[in-house]
Amino acid sequence: MIGMNIRLLRKRNKMSQEILAERLNVSRQTIAKWENDEALPDLQKGKMLADIFRISLDQLSNDLQEEEVQQLGPKGKHFFGVVKVGERGQIVIPKQARDRYGIQAGDKLIVLGEDETKGIAVLKSDAFLEFAEMIRQAEDQEETE
Repeated sequence: MIGMNIRLLRKRNKMSQEILAERLNVSRQTIAKWENDEALPDLQKGKMLADIFRISLDQLSNDLQEEEVQQLGPKGKHFFGVVKVGERGQIVIPKQARDRYGIQAGDKLIVLGEDETKGIAVLKSDAFLEFAEMIRQAEDQEETE
């Protein structure tokens, strides 16, 4: 499982076993043993692998299919698929994203945009408003000190 993930991630990142071995300060044979499930990387090397591939240790240790590896984003970033905008501007947030971020029917969301990249972000309003309130309180505290 981890061995296959290492192999798929290494190939996805267009790395040879030699290059990966150099970055981890191990031999090419060690990488080959990991990829063939003859040995497992220790926790420190596992963390280094996750950092090199810009994923979490969880993702490295999960049973990933080749298609899933291709969709892995950098650590903390997720690709949930493509959605189609309806005639009135509505979109359906994929179930996997709703589950991950606890979005339920009736929740209020904030939509932010950036002109330069034409990017749009959707945030749960309660978390955003809590964060904004923390900032306001910190600013008020600075003013009274």
